[in-house]
Amino acid sequence: MSSATSFSELTTLQVGGPITRLVTATTQRDLVDLATAAWSSDDPWLALGGGSNLLVGDDGFDGTVIRVATKGIEVLPRDGGTDDIARLRVQAGEVWDDLVAWTVEHGYSGLEALSGIPGSVGAAPVQNIGAYGQELASTLVAIEFLDEGAERPRRMTAEELELGYRTSVLKQGLRGIVVSVELELHDTASELAVLGEAPGQPIAYAQLAGALHAQLGDRVPIARVRETVLALRASKGMVLDPDDLDSVSAGSFFTNPIVTERTARAMPADAPRWYLEPDEPDEVTPLATIASGTPLDAFLALQAELEASDLETPAAAAGPGALVKLSAAWLIEHSGISRGFALPGSRAAISSKHTLALTNRGGASADELAQLARFVQQRVQAEFGIVLRPEPVLVGVEL
Repeated sequence: MSSATSFSELTTLQVGGPITRLVTATTQRDLVDLATAAWSSDDPWLALGGGSNLLVGDDGFDGTVIRVATKGIEVLPRDGGTDDIARLRVQAGEVWDDLVAWTVEHGYSGLEALSGIPGSVGAAPVQNIGAYGQELASTLVAIEFLDEGAERPRRMTAEELELGYRTSVLKQGLRGIVVSVELELHDTASELAVLGEAPGQPIAYAQLAGALHAQLGDRVPIARVRETVLALRASKGMVLDPDDLDSVSAGSFFTNPIVTERTARAMPADAPRWYLEPDEPDEVTPLATIASGTPLDAFLALQAELEASDLETPAAAAGPGALVKLSAAWLIEHSGISRGFALPGSRAAISSKHTLALTNRGGASADELAQLARFVQQRVQAEFGIVLRPEPVLVGVEL
C-alpha cells in the first residue's frame, strides 16, 4: 500500500495527481479480496492496469486504486475442436505485448498485428483494441469478470461484451474488474512441416502489406509480421521508448468518427471515408471506391499514407443506409493543426510523428493535455462540424 504514489508514475502519459490508497493484486485471490474490501467502503475505487489508456486529473484520486498485476498464460485442453485451434486463458495483469510475443514464439496466430500496443491484457477488451487489420474481437472468446459487489467472477462471452469500434459494455459503464481473458488462436504448428515457418492470418491492412512487400490476403510468417508492426509503430512513436518523447502519450487520443452518409457527403472530396455495414459495424469499405469509381489500387495507396489512423481493411460493398467512418488524423491535420503543434507556453504537444497522439514533452500537467485536446476538438468542429471523441478513459478531467 502507498499514500505517496501519483498517477504520473503509473501512466504512459506521465500525468495525474496523488492516489489516496494504492493496493496491488498479484494473484486472482488477491484481486477478489482487494476488490471486495474496496467495495465495502463508500469511497470511490478504480482498477488500474498498464496505465496506457488513462488520463487522470492533477487533483488525483481520493479513493482506492486497485493495481492489477496478476500473471499467467494457460493453454486450455482441446475440447473436441480442430487441431489447428488453440485456446488460451490469460490473467488480466499480463503485459499485452508480452502476451503477443509469447503467442508468436509458440506459433499461435491471431494477435501478431496487435504487437506493440501498450497496456495490460485486462484492459484490451474494454475498448476492443485493434490495429493493422486485426481486432481483439476476432480472437476473444470470453472473459472472467468480477462485477462490483460480487464475491466471485462470472464468465462473460464475447457476444455479451457487445464489442464494437474501440468500445464494449465495459467501457460504456458496466462496473467491475476483468479478471482474465480467453482467446481462440490459430495453431500453426501443424503447418510447419509444409511451410517451413509459422504463417500468420491473411494480411488485411494496406500499410502493413506494403511494409512486408506482400499483397493483401497474403499469409506471412507471424514473427515477420510482429517485427514489421513493431517497426511501423516505433516510426510513429507508438512503442514506449524512454528516449522518444513522442511515446509519452496514451496512443491515439481520438477515435475515428462515425457519421451519417449525409454528413460524409458534405466533407471535402479528398477526405478519406469508409462505409460501415449496418449489421457489421467493424467491416468497412472505401466510400470513394463505391461512389466515384476510384480504382482500388489508388485507394490502397492513399490508405498507406494515413499514418496511425488504424482504419480497417476494405470490405465488401456496403448496402444502402450504411454509416461512414472518417479519419480523425486527416480531420486534425486539415483543420490546421500540424504535427508538433503546441499551445503557447504549454508542455503538451501533438506528436511530431502523427496528429492522433497528444504527448507530454516533459513536466506537462493533465490540465495542459486537456486544454490541447479541447483545442483540437474545437478546431475540427469549427472546420468540419465533426466532434472528435477521446479514446482514453478520463478520470477527473473533462473535455
